[in-house]
Amino acid sequence: MHKSPDLKGLNVLIIENSPESLQQIKQELHSVRADVHSAKDADQASAILRSTEVNVIIAALDLVNEECVEMIRDYKTRQPEALFYVIADEEFDSVETSQEWVRLIVDDFIKKPLDALRFASMVETSIGRPDTGSTSLTIVDPLISKVKPYFLFRSPAMKSALRHLPQIAASDQTVLITGETGAGKEIVARAIHVMSRRSSGPFIPVNCGAVPETLIEGELFGHEKGAFTGAVRMRRGKFETANNGTLFLDEIGDMPLHLQVRLLRALEESYLHRIGGETPIPINVRVITASNTDLQKAVEDGLFRDDLFYRLNVLRLHLPPLRERVEDIPLLAVHFLERAFAEMGIPKPYATLSSETIYLLEQCLWKGNVRELRNVITRIATLLPPDTKRIFPFHVLPYLDETGQSQVTKQKYNDKREGVFIPIGMNLSDATDLLIDETLKHTNGNKTKAATLLGVSLRNLRRKTNKNNK
Repeated sequence: MHKSPDLKGLNVLIIENSPESLQQIKQELHSVRADVHSAKDADQASAILRSTEVNVIIAALDLVNEECVEMIRDYKTRQPEALFYVIADEEFDSVETSQEWVRLIVDDFIKKPLDALRFASMVETSIGRPDTGSTSLTIVDPLISKVKPYFLFRSPAMKSALRHLPQIAASDQTVLITGETGAGKEIVARAIHVMSRRSSGPFIPVNCGAVPETLIEGELFGHEKGAFTGAVRMRRGKFETANNGTLFLDEIGDMPLHLQVRLLRALEESYLHRIGGETPIPINVRVITASNTDLQKAVEDGLFRDDLFYRLNVLRLHLPPLRERVEDIPLLAVHFLERAFAEMGIPKPYATLSSETIYLLEQCLWKGNVRELRNVITRIATLLPPDTKRIFPFHVLPYLDETGQSQVTKQKYNDKREGVFIPIGMNLSDATDLLIDETLKHTNGNKTKAATLLGVSLRNLRRKTNKNNK
């Protein structure tokens, strides 16, 4: 059962000179039971820090000057466990990533308006309070323990998709793995092979879409010497190379129709003929296929043989896209980051991803799935400024631009508030009433919080709602 994050017993200092922003942050923090203190500049903050043991400091970006940085540096020297967050309503473009205070004293950069539950969860994680989520529970699952050496996940979606993986691996039947490009189909195929009785044999992958149509027959079945011009010696195909092991045929939907007949015959009869050969060659191969297209539709469109489809579709696995298993993104991102640092020969301790950075990554569409996430993380690790200790959102956003998804990501990351649809033609008075009603629903009837969100005084809001109720 999930327990809501709770900051009871923690002193939080807000350094903010905007009354509206200060009020919003206070209300959010009070909702998670934090003890809140506020200051409008470094002098007031310093006085509070001298008299109170503050656990968390939140400072508006425009107030983080040399005086403020020095004050917080001194306080964190005395209280090393204290957390320091910088909050702003822009993309932190003015932050120089190589500045020492960014590298050494900031725990994270967060966006306005403050989201109390997400912030409280972030603080609880940082101070080492017991995990309020369920992520730690799934790690002892037997399935996850078995496949952990080959790929990483903890999401319910992946657990459901792979729930029969051990039984599939123990079988010797053909397997069809479906899913979008980059979802990890080959990795799952390798895991099936390694967990199977054929693990001591070879695992031979072939991308049917990457081999020219004129060459794929020879690639799979081999040829005899003299079978055609240029065949100066006998060559074994991938089927023979994979003997006593597993042959993985990726993007099987791209296989030409005429070759699908030969593949079906090899599967049915367990022998093949090389091109130009007359002697049947026995084969003992398990075939695993994968496709990112709908093979059933390809059958209906006459692009794929129905008899081959049914022969391949004995056991079926469908891998969900990364956007449907968001819980896996932090696990994978950390894994790819540490692997990239290790490959570059960078010594530990490695730079870590801040909570807000992980949240940003979770908002991405990841159309290229795990492969795209891996490439972005590798790019970040490679181009990270020297001596960086913590990776913040502004380190990541430039590389999301290169993936073509940054605009959607920024929109989702910058504004998680609910919206209100106001149709064209609605008069201003009715639109105002609608906005007030929806905002009150959003705040569960809390008029103080609604007034802050609407940017009006509590008195004006009460006057408006009282008038509507008459």
